[in-house]
Amino acid sequence: MLVFLISCFSFILLVSKSFFKPMGGFSNVWFSEELVKFLALWFSKGRNAISFLNLPLMTDHVKSKLENVVEKEEGVSLLDLPDLTLECIFERLPPNGLCNMAAVCSSLREKCTSDHLWEKHMKEKWGELIGSAAYKEWQCYIVSRNKASILEKSRKKRDLYGKFSKIRKLLCNRSKGNEDDSKVGNSSEISSIMDWYLSLETGKFWFPAQVFNREVQNGHVGFMLSCYDAEVSYDSRTNTFSARYPSYGRRIIEDDIEWNRLRAPTVDTLPYVLHVSDCLDDLKPDDHIEIQWRKSKEFAYGWWYGVVGHLESCSGSKLNCHCHASEIVLLEFKQYTPGSRWRQTVINRKDHREVGNEEDGFYGGIRKLYSDKEISLWNSLLPNNTWE
Repeated sequence: MLVFLISCFSFILLVSKSFFKPMGGFSNVWFSEELVKFLALWFSKGRNAISFLNLPLMTDHVKSKLENVVEKEEGVSLLDLPDLTLECIFERLPPNGLCNMAAVCSSLREKCTSDHLWEKHMKEKWGELIGSAAYKEWQCYIVSRNKASILEKSRKKRDLYGKFSKIRKLLCNRSKGNEDDSKVGNSSEISSIMDWYLSLETGKFWFPAQVFNREVQNGHVGFMLSCYDAEVSYDSRTNTFSARYPSYGRRIIEDDIEWNRLRAPTVDTLPYVLHVSDCLDDLKPDDHIEIQWRKSKEFAYGWWYGVVGHLESCSGSKLNCHCHASEIVLLEFKQYTPGSRWRQTVINRKDHREVGNEEDGFYGGIRKLYSDKEISLWNSLLPNNTWE
């Protein structure tokens, strides 16, 4: 009830100026009058009636008008408001406000769980982090959850049959008459946007994402300027994430990951699969790229940031540079010092495949970065010092 009162106060303040002053549109006047009329009737039922009717903004004319309304009408409820008014109120409620309102009655639950109300909250908080991979994983999660629910119902039915053998036949006939019960249960298991939002918010749903500089905060500086696939879960208490990385032989978990270290997967390529490069013919010096790299063939790929450099045979002058015409492409990783074996590598743009060895690791597919936002994000992660 407190949440509703606060919401009503917030909303009435929003329209108070337009209500107590001349307005240009008839619809706005009608809307404001309906809302204030409702609030006057609502508060008249409780001890807040006097304080409401004595608000500083109330003119004598308006106060008199509302007092007449209170005297003439009784039994008003929230559902008596016009649908348009209700929609305007619900659109201004935060997620927890919608949840509280949905718990009041079945009518409000139907209204407050509508996808169009939750879509805005989903985009605002999760839009940049949730990609197609997370959506596919959510669909699998829903199917798995429904199956578990059906199995649990089936187990309870078996227990019931054992305890009440005398009515087993009746129960059996009843179950045969409702062969589609499980299907109905599936459809009633909401896979709505609200359900998805709350599963993300509570951390129940682990979804695929990519983590920048994995485990660097734990002292693993060797992962600087990399981005690895993981399953992540949100912790609303700390506003951070936990990540589970696929790893050969054991699963690695990292906690307390900030939002700015996460992104949605940029390609559909799985962590152990070589990415098919479609940008090799376009690569030229100073282009920004990400390239797959893994320590050995048993490990998953990570994406590493680098730039296209000039070949040794090139002077480095843009006017006389012919590097883009060569089959060989030089890639530089500037987080390492010049002379480091990790500083540079070369690939063949005409016949590129996974190249490398067990000592230096294996380089895979390449994606060229065209977005200034992506490039700026990588540059913000550049370390102050370089490594050998």
